[in-house]
Amino acid sequence: MSNIRLFYRESLSFNLIATLNKSQSHYVSKVMRIKENEVFSLFNSSGEWEAKILGISKSIVEFNVTKQLRQKENFKELWLAFSPIKSNYFNFMIQKATELGVTKFLPIIFDRTIVRKINKERLEKVIIEAAEQSNRINVPDIEQPQTLESFLKNDMDLIFTDLNASNNKIDLKKITASPTCVIIGPEGDFSEQERQEILKFKGVQPIKINENILRSETAVISAISIINYVIN
Repeated sequence: MSNIRLFYRESLSFNLIATLNKSQSHYVSKVMRIKENEVFSLFNSSGEWEAKILGISKSIVEFNVTKQLRQKENFKELWLAFSPIKSNYFNFMIQKATELGVTKFLPIIFDRTIVRKINKERLEKVIIEAAEQSNRINVPDIEQPQTLESFLKNDMDLIFTDLNASNNKIDLKKITASPTCVIIGPEGDFSEQERQEILKFKGVQPIKINENILRSETAVISAISIINYVIN
């Protein structure tokens, strides 16, 4: 079987006969040059499936699902709350956080946030490509930007990356069945008012992930790596 993995939005099941969209068909037939009767894999939240190419007509690939390769994943929800940043760094951050296991992205507009809009469609493409390449089955969601007040209404275990914290360890006893969410500040850090609002959140754990001041994308990679290792 080829090493091609594609995210398929529709339902997948044994013996399904369907077609890839125009973009995926072009990738499979023109870029990767997969031929009739050759196989590749499709995945979504239902699991991962082997698919055989039945034919290519008018540049559209028709396939048949022949067997299931992997069941749906059982995993701990790991959310990332963050301030949007400049485009190139943003794409890198989203890509690496997807590879490291984030299941939901929650952009927040803080007092010191510089970039206040996101291109959700473009970021979803980055997320899907990262999931395809990193052997993930579940593809993370990304929400529209929201206020800190709105974000703090979520039911979650909150890990607060705070430069002012003295603690550098996560207390596993405070990790419940709820999603675990790590919150990363904007360039220029949280305002003091924001810090106080976050510290009021029930069960919040403030931790210092590094003695140095990190760029936003570096802080995300560092924090997610640590927290994912601890909770899983």
